Amino acid sequence: MCAVNLTRLSQRPLRVTVVDDRGSVGRGVAYGVRRPEYLLNVAARNMSAFPDEPDHFLQWLQTRAEFEQTPEVELRERFIPRQIYGDYLRSIVQHHLQSPGELTFASSEFVTGMAVDVEPAGSGCGVHLADGSLLEADRVVLATGNEPPAPLPGSEELEAHPAWVGNPWTAWETRLPPMDGTIVILGTGLSAVDAVVTLRELGWMGRIHAVSRHGWFPHAHFRGIEYPEFPPAGIDLAELGLRELHSLVTKHCAALHERNANPAIIVDKLRPHTQRIWGGFTTDERLTFAKEHAARWNVFRHRIAPVIHAQITGSQLTGQLWVHAAGIAKVTAAWDRVDVQMDDGSTLSGDLVINATGPSTRFSATRSVLLRNLLRRGVVAPDATDMGVRVDADHTVVDGAGERSPWLLAVGPMLRGTYWETIAVPELRSQARRVAETVLGAAHDERGDLQPQLEYMI
Repeated sequence: MCAVNLTRLSQRPLRVTVVDDRGSVGRGVAYGVRRPEYLLNVAARNMSAFPDEPDHFLQWLQTRAEFEQTPEVELRERFIPRQIYGDYLRSIVQHHLQSPGELTFASSEFVTGMAVDVEPAGSGCGVHLADGSLLEADRVVLATGNEPPAPLPGSEELEAHPAWVGNPWTAWETRLPPMDGTIVILGTGLSAVDAVVTLRELGWMGRIHAVSRHGWFPHAHFRGIEYPEFPPAGIDLAELGLRELHSLVTKHCAALHERNANPAIIVDKLRPHTQRIWGGFTTDERLTFAKEHAARWNVFRHRIAPVIHAQITGSQLTGQLWVHAAGIAKVTAAWDRVDVQMDDGSTLSGDLVINATGPSTRFSATRSVLLRNLLRRGVVAPDATDMGVRVDADHTVVDGAGERSPWLLAVGPMLRGTYWETIAVPELRSQARRVAETVLGAAHDERGDLQPQLEYMI
């Protein structure tokens, strides 16, 4: 979407190159899996890829045969299959990048490969690819998405083990054990939900164990009530600090409980203020929130479609899915199985064990070759929380010496430490446009109208 916005907004010639190692620009990881049982976690009404066109996705859906007769009021609240959302993003790529109209100033190129380093080169920079080739650019945008799950104690010895799945986004369903086998899912978040839903869809009837520190699966979306009491009039939530904010939220959650209403209403009402609140926290408050409150926040904030939640609940009611609230002490090979040792002293043994603990969030521990090289040379630096890369307000990367990079910007999950909310479409679409505006504005200020064509890389 950064590339799309560059082509949409540019008023002068430029060339955009998108480097991607998957070969399907637009779908990414989340929307690239062709499994119709995977649904969006947000209703269609809030899934437009463009912040300035809120109904863009809805209008696109209405052009498809399967939704042509669906009333708009119903379609707005529908949780659409994720593979269809991938079709939507690919159609945007096709329209704006692969077959732009005559009036556009931009041209584009797609390079299938892996970027491994970025170095200064003249007034711009050079992007080194794993195959040894070099691409030149005036600006580079880091849009590398989520990291894979962090390694667990002992997992380094399991990389080639047939019962170990270190990344839940690989095709693990081709390795299912027999129907009387056992699968252990490490984590109870959105990736774990996908795994359970897939097992149900495949008709696998064995035992499933899910392990996480609190044992909480995401909640379902619901129809709430009006609750004008929050936030209280005259209170700036961004000025309260973590302790007072936690006290205020706890008080209002209790009030909603007394009305037999879902306390997640408070999380929804916090949503417009979240980034300002996070920006007002001290570094210690941010770290405390991430350690002590993030798990509960994620359960209420990252909710799932009711039909998906019903499948998770159904698996528990039938006794197929067992949930364990415990930390993971170690994972070890046990012949053709993997043992999961938990911090309560118990052990689970799985014919297949899936690490679905969620993306790694310690930036300095990144396993990306590109990011490691940039970190090593001080081209990028971790933010104060080490949850992501350090950036200025306009998404320009700040290097290890505290200086603004003349050519590097960042967008997406690697800004978690700066914004906290930075993985959902409503946040990402705004970031993508903001980055494009920064790139185009900086290029215009520095280069005027004398350059025949500018080069940008994502």
